[in-house]
Amino acid sequence: MPDFELERGHGGLVAGVDEAGRGPLAGPVVAAAAILDAAAIPDGLDDSKRLSAAVRESLFAQLQSAARIGIGIATVDEIDRINILQATMLAMRRAVEALPVAPDLALVDGNRAPDLACPVRTVVKGDAKSLSIAAGSICAKVTRDRIMAELAGANPGYGWERNAGYGTAEHRSAMSRLGLTDHHRRSFAPVRAIATEEHPVNN
Repeated sequence: MPDFELERGHGGLVAGVDEAGRGPLAGPVVAAAAILDAAAIPDGLDDSKRLSAAVRESLFAQLQSAARIGIGIATVDEIDRINILQATMLAMRRAVEALPVAPDLALVDGNRAPDLACPVRTVVKGDAKSLSIAAGSICAKVTRDRIMAELAGANPGYGWERNAGYGTAEHRSAMSRLGLTDHHRRSFAPVRAIATEEHPVNN
């Protein structure tokens, strides 16, 4: 389980930063930054991938009063234009900039550091080590899942309310059957292959 040791070791305001949605074939990538109140950390905070949707939703609601939260989004157009890694770094920067107060340090999940105005420490598997990063992972995941559920209402048939845009069999079948939407990432190979089928290049 993650703990608060990395945060306590710094002493200043520490934000945990994580993202959701690097791998899907559709939808934006979402990042969240969370500065926890050490006296009001919700029980059960953990890596969002290890929690059920219901538990994530409950913790997300509790974090609204137990943490200062910033959300950052990079769009599908940005993903296709600058690539998913750079779009993820952009979303992380936007998340930190959206915090109501500037942190003294950002603990960032993974091994790549976004360009931030504050010092950055990368933490591999950070959402399983740091409570602040775990909080960020929950906020990013719940926010993105809600976005995809809303997009599913306007784009029925792809199952985004269930698969969140990931390349499941249901989603891939729908892409072939229904074609692509404006929310599909054309820089991703499975999407690009279908885009080429829809608009073949004549040699």
